[in-house]
Amino acid sequence: MTTKTRARNQLRDLLPSLISRFDHLRHHAQAGMTTAEYAVGTLAACAFAATLLAIVRSGAIKSALTNLITSALSIAS
Repeated sequence: MTTKTRARNQLRDLLPSLISRFDHLRHHAQAGMTTAEYAVGTLAACAFAATLLAIVRSGAIKSALTNLITSALSIAS
């Protein structure tokens, strides 16, 4: 048996395990992505909430919201 034939046979014998390993890696490579996406989404939501909180706490917005709620309550009664 020549060296080339021996190498080809070894590769043919190794191929099923390589394919199996590749499939395993391909299916499990995305396992942490969901957690990472949730983490980024949570950080974005917290940043958005902090921005809204800063806007609502400003004097002009606070008085506008107070006036809006007061007028809405006076209309309802």
